Amino acid sequence: MGSHDQHPLLRVISAMDADPDGFASDVYFRLWSIDPGLRDLFPASMTHQREVLVRALRFVFRSIAEQPDHTALLDFLSQLGRDHRKFGVIDVHYRYFYTALMGAIARALGPAWDEEIEAVVTHALMLTTGVMSGAAQSAPGPAVWHAKVVAKYPVSRGQAVVQLLADRPLTYRAGQSLEVQVPQIPRVWRLLSPSTPANPQRELEFHVRAVDAGAVSTSIVGQTAVGDVWTLSQSHGSMSVQTTDDVDYAGNPIPNSRRDVLMVAGGTGIAPLRALILELSKRGDGPRVHLYYGTRYPGELFDTPTLARIAAVNPWLRVTLVSEQETDPWWLEGLADLDRYRFRRIHGQLVDAVLNTGDWSNHQVLLAGSPKMIERTKQGLILAGVRGSFIQHDPY
Repeated sequence: MGSHDQHPLLRVISAMDADPDGFASDVYFRLWSIDPGLRDLFPASMTHQREVLVRALRFVFRSIAEQPDHTALLDFLSQLGRDHRKFGVIDVHYRYFYTALMGAIARALGPAWDEEIEAVVTHALMLTTGVMSGAAQSAPGPAVWHAKVVAKYPVSRGQAVVQLLADRPLTYRAGQSLEVQVPQIPRVWRLLSPSTPANPQRELEFHVRAVDAGAVSTSIVGQTAVGDVWTLSQSHGSMSVQTTDDVDYAGNPIPNSRRDVLMVAGGTGIAPLRALILELSKRGDGPRVHLYYGTRYPGELFDTPTLARIAAVNPWLRVTLVSEQETDPWWLEGLADLDRYRFRRIHGQLVDAVLNTGDWSNHQVLLAGSPKMIERTKQGLILAGVRGSFIQHDPY
């Protein structure tokens, strides 16, 4: 099939992909030429922003060209519009963005730009900006709120627990992540998972590990101080625990159909799962939960005391501690006295500990941690007989 036989939007994607960074740079140059003040809405380094723009446009154009059902696309654009509220984007900015995109696409296509492609691109961009703008205008509540750092505890080399007090009630669900901007790196947002559910006291806690090339996480671990004010925005994620029975085709509850839960937390992945456990502790009829909490060294299992307090009054919670190494390096010695807790302990890889110590085929499974850990554990559980539909984790 020749390029002239392709859907016009697929030809647009090919033109963008010929020089994605140059295309995105042209879009932003045109946007800032229309309103130079818009430059202040973006981070100092635009490398990541340009990558995100091209990736989003590629998804939008391919969805319109190839998918007859646009439900997923509309959900994506609506979420994107709500997300952009935190940047200070208002309705008129979408018109500027439309103009900048039209000009950049026409330039990228060069002589191939014709009336047919112009009409199709016009429709696609009007859909994109229209849905985003409408979702932003109809979103409830403020775009952002603030929280003051009230405590910070280093718990290992390159890891810290940060506690904050928000300026208004919180509405996220346990297991979700929040968009966070720290004062040390303005206009750069990252997703962090609270380790506590939303509460009337407006208290928040995050577990943060400094990752290689992660400017925000490194700044939090190394520079965040009591008194800093963080900016928070929308919640994301859909991990949840099934707390009601399944229903039959008539909508009637199926007795005893509620599944026990397997939770697997790697490192700071303990945060969203602990929030879910704390939420379950408020109920009297929750499922049984078996949590595997794994790190590289025993001393990095810093959340063990909190889990022990929860388990002491909630017999439905079982905890297994997993560390790849049996002993700590010198810089971790004395940080964790695990012998005082009656949790089962296993030395080895987290995924092996999970697969070798139980039959999880009829459990609901929640995974949180590094992408590598999640993928290995998910594959192993599926090979062991767990249905893929029973396994939840946030995108990575």
